[in-house]
Amino acid sequence: MLKVDHAGEHGAVNIYRGQILVCRWRDKPSVPMLEEFLRHEMTHRAIFAGELNRRKVRRCRSYGLCGLGGYVLGVVTGLLGSSAVAATTAAVEKVVLRHLNDQLSYLRDTDERAYQAVSSIIADEKAHHDWARTSDTPSRFWMATLEPIVSMSTESVIWLGMRL
Repeated sequence: MLKVDHAGEHGAVNIYRGQILVCRWRDKPSVPMLEEFLRHEMTHRAIFAGELNRRKVRRCRSYGLCGLGGYVLGVVTGLLGSSAVAATTAAVEKVVLRHLNDQLSYLRDTDERAYQAVSSIIADEKAHHDWARTSDTPSRFWMATLEPIVSMSTESVIWLGMRL
């Protein structure tokens, strides 16, 4: 579980890096918020890396795939504009929050340190989701178009990571 969480956070870091790269010239007002979200995701990735190191466990085999896929998704959605960026954030965080909450139910009685690691990032992930849902930015078109694609892709990466 923690290996997949770590890989997923790496994907999130790269989504924001790709979006920031494009938004620096296409949508400058979005950059400060994206940079804040990037800092959160880098902290989350470090939390999970610390848990993996503490357990002397290697990172997930899907780590590189998550990073590459995240970067491509970030660049593409950055090119599509701020509505696509918000729709992507909403879709990814919706899936992530569901998985993290499921993990908490499992970890509560089995692994206190892992439970604390997962618990420590939920507020940030919820804030990202809520911002994407309530900002002026998301359009119905991008929500309807990107949300199912990004949600299914995120679910697929999690599913694959759990099996590698």
